[in-house]
Amino acid sequence: MSDTTRPRRNFYGRLKGKALKKSQKTYIDEDLDALSPGAVDWESNPDRKPLDLDTLFGGRKVWLEIGFGGGEHLVHQAGQNPDVGIIGCEPYINGVAMLLGKIRRAGVDNLAIHPGDVRDMFDVLPEASIDRAFLLYPDPWPKTRHHRRRFVTPEHLEPLARVLKPGAIFRVATDIEDYVRQTLEQVPQHGFDWLAEGPDDWRAPWDDWISTRYEQKALREGRTPHYLTFRKR
Repeated sequence: MSDTTRPRRNFYGRLKGKALKKSQKTYIDEDLDALSPGAVDWESNPDRKPLDLDTLFGGRKVWLEIGFGGGEHLVHQAGQNPDVGIIGCEPYINGVAMLLGKIRRAGVDNLAIHPGDVRDMFDVLPEASIDRAFLLYPDPWPKTRHHRRRFVTPEHLEPLARVLKPGAIFRVATDIEDYVRQTLEQVPQHGFDWLAEGPDDWRAPWDDWISTRYEQKALREGRTPHYLTFRKR
């Protein structure tokens, strides 16, 4: 960023839930720092110097998961794609702790974790540096007056479009029909094409999909998942 004046950003959502288990505290104390992608937050990088992704992942393609929840999908993709480096952003520390446990058990080594706001990550990602991005079961903010808090708004989509390479894929999964509507209205306005050609293209999950605990909850409660695929122009 050329303007390093810190923007005023409101954060909505939980940063912490129930008290962490002893093992989860151990994961955070012992593992989190080593998985850092570099200086992302404003305190450690006030000049917003871009991350060196080539050094971080050895020149591999880089993917980004925005809000990884408990980390099931992130670890799954890391295991299935060892030739790719994946950055996960999640401000909810309980979710970060769950992910760290999964990383230990899976033994994957191609992940970097930012335990904070993805908007700070967007600041320091080089332009056109990301090959794929995932937004999976984001907070729906169901009340109309809260729709501006959703990810699929210009505040988030503009910097996302900046960091994605031309031709990069952006996947969105949600069980909230109104979120689908807003996604289909907003995302194409920011330089993306929706790739659906028929109903199965949003009704059927991707071939490499793993159903997360959030999706399983939606299915139990009778909500229908939607799988939306966009390509950056």
